[in-house]
Amino acid sequence: MDTPLLVDTHAASAATGTRPGTLRQWLRRGHLTHHGHDRAGRALLDLNELQRRLADKAA
Repeated sequence: MDTPLLVDTHAASAATGTRPGTLRQWLRRGHLTHHGHDRAGRALLDLNELQRRLADKAA
């Protein structure tokens, strides 16, 4: 299992092209694991998990 690469929703959006609002919805709906918040209050998620989800969705 990969070590989580925690990033905020804006960094995840820049890395994957997925809109931040979509990422926040996926977090709320439980499609992604929520890993707390950064100092600015932005939600943190695992970039590796997001990339796996996007790859599964594309397949």
